[in-house]
Order: sequence, then structure tokens, then C-alpha cells
Amino acid sequence: MNAWFYKSLGDAIMAAGPVEQIRAAFHLLSESQGTQPGLAVFTRTDSESRLHCEVSVYFSPAAAGLARMFEAQPSEQPLRAGLELLAGDQDSWTMLFSRNTEV
Repeated sequence: MNAWFYKSLGDAIMAAGPVEQIRAAFHLLSESQGTQPGLAVFTRTDSESRLHCEVSVYFSPAAAGLARMFEAQPSEQPLRAGLELLAGDQDSWTMLFSRNTEV
């Protein structure tokens, strides 16, 4: 399965708690199952000319189980531009975005 998963966490200030919960769950998963190629979670903070920023989380296909834990919805692969690696190996950038190079 190559589906990515997406979840909006809303306002950046309110998203801090859920972001840390996702990061902690990712690390527990990595410790129990080992590091898997392409297992990563990314965030994007977007203001789109609004007063408050909105935080979105993108779970890679390898993180599907984690995405379901947080009730994320299937989505298309996000564009690389504006993403930040929340959890996972730095090699995930190359592995997951080799064909999606828009920065």
C-alpha cells in the first residue's frame, strides 16, 4: 500500500500536545519494531494569510498503523515544500521524495 495519511491538528499553539504524542508514539513503535525504511512522520505549518497557523501531520505509508492510531485519513503524497521531519530517519527524505523534488 502506498497511501499516505493526513491529519490536521488545527492551531499551532493547540497542536503542540498532539505533536508530542505522535512523536512519543513513533519512538515507542520504533523501539518495539525496529527502524523500517521509509517510516516517517512529517509536519507542515501553514498560515495561508490567516491570523493563526495551522499544523498538518503527514504519515508515510510505512507509518500507516501509527496514522490509524491518531485517526489520520488516507491522502495523496504531500509536496516536499514546507515539510519538516517530525520523526524518522533523515534518509526518509530521499527515499520518500525522490520523485517529488519540489522544494
